Amino acid sequence: MTKFCEDRVVIITGAGRGIGKAHALEFARNGAKVVVNDLGAEVDGVGSSSGPAGEVVDEIRAMGGYAVANGDDVSNWEGAQNLINTAIETFGDLHVVVNNAGILRDRMIVNMTEDEWDAVIRVHLKSTFVMTRWAASYWREQTKAGKEVDARVVNTASASGIYGNVGQTNYGAAKAGIASFTVIASTELARYGVTVNAVAPVALTRMTENLGVFSASDDPTKFNPVAPENISPLVVWLGSKGSKDVTGRVFDVVGGHIDVAEGWHAGPAIDKEGRWTVEEIDKLLPDLVRSAKKNADMSGKIPD
Repeated sequence: MTKFCEDRVVIITGAGRGIGKAHALEFARNGAKVVVNDLGAEVDGVGSSSGPAGEVVDEIRAMGGYAVANGDDVSNWEGAQNLINTAIETFGDLHVVVNNAGILRDRMIVNMTEDEWDAVIRVHLKSTFVMTRWAASYWREQTKAGKEVDARVVNTASASGIYGNVGQTNYGAAKAGIASFTVIASTELARYGVTVNAVAPVALTRMTENLGVFSASDDPTKFNPVAPENISPLVVWLGSKGSKDVTGRVFDVVGGHIDVAEGWHAGPAIDKEGRWTVEEIDKLLPDLVRSAKKNADMSGKIPD
């Protein structure tokens, strides 16, 4: 089997369970040296445990791979820097950062608390920023020193962010922010040999099991379309040298399905070439909106 990430050093946040764990194992199978980061918290971000990350490391080592556990809080400025340093000090370099850590605190907006908003934005969006920021600083210094960099950042967006889902204004806003962050960061970091992409995965995990919309097959011989492991081959490829020409993209992935999510773009327009009056807008804008495509639903499809 071809090992697409042979000797590449990879950090995966939130890698103790679910999709993150699947990423860690798949990267290891493909020859990567993996830093398994996880706080061991509950789905809502409360608590911590060193167990999950250590168990994944044990599993990788049992496969003959290389891995180390890390329990830093990646939504914290110093914690993210320490995680980057852990990879470099342990394995001598850093090639890939997979920003996967996340929590859920779903609530209708009329009932959402400030803490429920802040916690979700911090864990998803801020952690993506601080992890990418410290990794980018390292890669920039390598570039300045004359070293050729071939690095990757793979972020985790969501259909809730790029298409929208009721009851998830905090989570959706964070994930939409990550999608936009991905596009912008890809343009900023290209000069340093870094690509930045994102995946919007659908899988049955601790974070989705209580939503009541996913169910796994009881037959282990059948393909399970909601298995977390379905997401990881794409993420590993995006972390490989083979993906060097792909950047600034967001991919939907569920089961055996992958598509390129096409972002905001200008639709039907009117241009007066002068200042509008409110009365003119009142006459013209409703028809303009009716001529535009509807927003996509949670499947990413535009309704008829």
